[in-house]
Order: sequence, then structure tokens, then C-alpha cells
Amino acid sequence: MIDTPTLVDQYCHGVLRTELGLGTFEARLGAQLGGTAALPAAGTTFFDTQTGFAVRRWCPPLLGLEPHCPPARYLARRRELGVAEAGRRLLRASGISTYLVDTGLPGDLTGPAEIAAAGAAEAHEIVRLEPLAEQVADTSGTVEAFLANLAEAVHGAAAEAVAFASGAGVRRGLAHTPEPPGPGEVRGAAGRWLAGRAAGDRLTDPVLLRHLLWVAVTAGRPLQLHTGDRDPSAVAGFATATAGLGADLVLLHAYPHHREAARLTAVHAHVYADLGPVLAHTGARAAAALAEVLERAPFGKLLFSSGAHALPELHVVAASTFRSALSRVLGDWVADGAWSRTDAQRVATMIAGDNARRVYRLGPAVSPRW
Repeated sequence: MIDTPTLVDQYCHGVLRTELGLGTFEARLGAQLGGTAALPAAGTTFFDTQTGFAVRRWCPPLLGLEPHCPPARYLARRRELGVAEAGRRLLRASGISTYLVDTGLPGDLTGPAEIAAAGAAEAHEIVRLEPLAEQVADTSGTVEAFLANLAEAVHGAAAEAVAFASGAGVRRGLAHTPEPPGPGEVRGAAGRWLAGRAAGDRLTDPVLLRHLLWVAVTAGRPLQLHTGDRDPSAVAGFATATAGLGADLVLLHAYPHHREAARLTAVHAHVYADLGPVLAHTGARAAAALAEVLERAPFGKLLFSSGAHALPELHVVAASTFRSALSRVLGDWVADGAWSRTDAQRVATMIAGDNARRVYRLGPAVSPRW
């Protein structure tokens, strides 16, 4: 048995403060699967997914029910306890000791302090770059003021946040070139965007997104890049261009391209890969996906996360699936004599939390050394 005593959830969001019925709970499950917050097709349910089955496997016993109980019964028990008490029980049973919380998404979600209190854990903020830029734009009257205020806001946020995150940077900003845009190009793009911002235009301009990423790199904090279900090789040029500048890059949500993400961590010294959705989406097949990542990535480059949003159940699912998959994969290798138990335990503790503690400067590692 491989032990993972404490977990650092290196990327997640807050949980909802509101009660959920069956339809709204399913909508949140669907969003976690990579879709929009919409109901499943008629005659189907999002509980009939690997994530849905994992929720029914791991969460009911934490609320006093048997594993695999029907969804309606589980949600009735959840409502009986109340959203705050159910969330407290779920989060505290996850074994997560530290949450790194992306606060950039809208909705009635708990912030870092609230999730820390509910989970009896520590929590730190991850600042999402695009909403920060939009806030700056709304308080800056001219292009020159916007660009100066943006740099000041990013560097100011770095004093408190443990990392930056970008949702659109990879798919839009780095789609054509990884290099920083020139000053004239940036001013022109800023002028066009500010002109439409009064009408509510979101930040989607590729020049400004690329500029924003480069401003964040100069702030010296780790930069988390959402790759979604896209091939993360689009990040390769950016990784080459940012080598040696002091900012680590963390690839988020690389499933089903987890093998390529693992390869990039081996090629670039400052590139790391997040394991969250790779395991949460694969459920009962998580051990196979984890073994594929471990084939290519240096073990010091892999980070556990839940990637959870809105539902505390998703923290439980991610933590439980991770522990189960890691124990199964490394345990088999120990049983075969390929690894020693000491090395397996050391690697498990690295991925569970020590790597994140090092990357985000959270404190001393707890794993045994050579």
C-alpha cells in the first residue's frame, strides 16, 4: 500500500454556497466534463459518466449513506444536511491540506479563506489574468493608462498570489506565435479592445493575450496555462522563449493529450504538468492514464490537483481517484520488483504535494530524501 498522507490541490475553484437540486447538480457535473452548464439530453444523465460513477462511489459514505446509492437519494441527504455542512464533511474527508484557488470565475463561489475554513486546510489565491485585465480596462481612460496600469496590477498581484492562470492564452494568444508583440502592435490592439469594452467585449484579442502572458512572466510567479482538450504542443514555442526567465509554466487540463504534456515536462526545465482532469475524467481507468504520464514525465514535474469547480464532491473524487490510481500503479511496480517501496513512497509524496510546495514556494517538503 502506497501512502499519500496530505495533498496539495494545486488548481481548483471555490464551491457553491447555494443548495442544488438534481438538475442543477447534473449541470455542474456536465460542466466539469468539459461541456456547458446545460442539462443532459432527454433520457440520459450525467451521472452515467466516469465522473458521475466516481461521485456515487466515494461521496455517499461521507454523508452517512452506502456507496453507489441512487443519485436522488444522495442529493436528498445532501439537502437534509444543508450545503454548508455537506461541504464541510466532504472537503474535510478529502485529505487535501492546501488549496490553490483560481478566483477568476463568476458565480456564488467560496473564496480561499472560506474553502480553507470549510476544509480545515490552508488556501492561497491564483489570479486569473483575463478578468484582471478587464478590471484594469474599466478603470483606465486611455491606452497608455491601461498598459501602465495593467503592468502595475499584475506585478502588484504577484505580491500576494501564489500563481497566475490564463484561460484563453493558449488557444488564442499563442495560436500563431509565442514571441512578445511589439509596442506599436500592443497599443493598436489595446485601442481597438478599449473601444469595444464599453459594450462588454471580453478579452479575446490574440495580441493583448500574448502581451498579458509576457507581463505575467516578468512578475516571477508560476504561470498556469489552460490547454483544455487541445494539443499542448502549442505551448512548446512559448516554453522555449521563456526558458531562463524565472517563471515556471504549469500545463492544466491536458487530457486527452496527457502524453504530450508529459513529454513537454521532460524537454523544458521550467514546464510542469497537472494531473487533475487526467484522472478525474477517466475514473475507473485512471490508473492506466496515470501510468501513461509516468512513462514520459520526470516525477518531479507532476502535480496533483482536483480542477474542481462548484461541487465539493469533485475535490473528493479527484483525491480519492488519485490515491487509488497511484497506489495501484506504484504498488504493482513494487510487487514486480521494478521499484523499491521506499522509492515508490518518495515519488508518491512528491506528486501528492511536495512538487507543488516547491513550485509555489509553500513551505518545506515532507517526503524522505535520498
